[in-house]
Amino acid sequence: MARDGNVLNTIGHTPLVELKNLDTGLCRLFVKLENQNPTGSIKDRIGLSMIEAAEKQGLIQPGGTLIEATAGNTGLGLALVAAQKGYKIILVIPDKMAQEKILHLRALGAVTHITRSDVGKGHPEYYQDIAERLSREIPNSFYVNQFANPANPLAHESTTGPEIWAQTQQMCDAVVVGVGSGGTLTGLGRYFARVAPHLEMVLADPKGSILEPLIERNETITPGSWLVEGIGEDFIPPNCELKYAKKAYSITDAESFLTAREVLAKEGILGGSSAGTLVAAALRYCRDQTSPKRVVTFICDSGNKYLTKMYNDYWMFEQELLPRPKHGNLIDLILRRYQEGGTVTLAATDSLLLAYRRMKLFDVSQIPVMAGEAVVGIVDESDLLLHVQADPARFSDPVSTAMVAKVETIRPDAPIADLVAVFQRDHVAVVAGADGRFIGLITKIDLLNYLRQQL
Repeated sequence: MARDGNVLNTIGHTPLVELKNLDTGLCRLFVKLENQNPTGSIKDRIGLSMIEAAEKQGLIQPGGTLIEATAGNTGLGLALVAAQKGYKIILVIPDKMAQEKILHLRALGAVTHITRSDVGKGHPEYYQDIAERLSREIPNSFYVNQFANPANPLAHESTTGPEIWAQTQQMCDAVVVGVGSGGTLTGLGRYFARVAPHLEMVLADPKGSILEPLIERNETITPGSWLVEGIGEDFIPPNCELKYAKKAYSITDAESFLTAREVLAKEGILGGSSAGTLVAAALRYCRDQTSPKRVVTFICDSGNKYLTKMYNDYWMFEQELLPRPKHGNLIDLILRRYQEGGTVTLAATDSLLLAYRRMKLFDVSQIPVMAGEAVVGIVDESDLLLHVQADPARFSDPVSTAMVAKVETIRPDAPIADLVAVFQRDHVAVVAGADGRFIGLITKIDLLNYLRQQL
């Protein structure tokens, strides 16, 4: 229960738990569960800090509009505080952010502008530049600007750092952080430079970000791209004081996501994509040590925000981030394979209402109709619509009355060119073995995804 009944008073004071089922070498590794904050992330701390600082400075007027560029979590923290304090909020978000975050933001009352994630600072569609422009155009607005707002690192210097120091009984040797805006590194760096000068600040950086090369090799690189959300940068934010980072590790998307999944499987902790990056870097740091150390890192946000992405096997397969046997034929193009239980199917006697519900539930536009191990028909959205449009009562009709019974099958060893011919006839490719046993469907998007992977 909140101390005075206000949800804002539940921000911070998050638990610290030890990871005991992973290989940490000679070290002990602890994670601070920032996913326990009200919106499920560490950014609730800075959302509250930055808004309260602006109020004290008279930068926000009653009924005013907050504007911010955010990867999602800072926006959630700001939206929570804005809703509690009666402010409007507009958020500019790169288009690689998880839908769960965007839906959460809108449910909190935020207005969201989705922009490109493949452009850098100075481009007219870069998310920070758009937010700054909106703040100039909209009356009675305040650009929060987490990247340069001093109340961002102050939140970690005044709350997160002291909490860690107390929870470790003043026995902590290293803290592993990521950099999005730079507030965590800078705030904790300042705090521990005062109370524990021996403590090492370690950076976990997505591969493609410019920060790890700068820290480790003083190398300036052209920014790449990465799928991990919320950390990694293509510039050095004003709030980011890299001098505090004594060591840095570059972590690939695959290592980040697989580590996060391993933390869930072995430790029961559901963390987000950046948590995978931080834990992966912390494990590397721990295994590099030649003497025992106590190391702390963060579960920056909740994995509930990534259930359709990194915790979804099919999304991971699409991104080639989850190992899968290669067959060297068309089976490699099938995302949802029948023998693995991945294909949504129907029986000819099922109702068209059930077909509709499965299309909606599994977000598919066509479903194979099975008799044993063989496909006897296909029903798609057009078939369904044509059958029920004159009389919605026909949703109760069996699938057999609307399905296309003449199914065009293709063998797994057929050339890719044969797929194009099928698609030109506006059919979906039904892949079946020589014995007629169904293997899976290949759609146009499956072929496009396969071709993209060849880049």
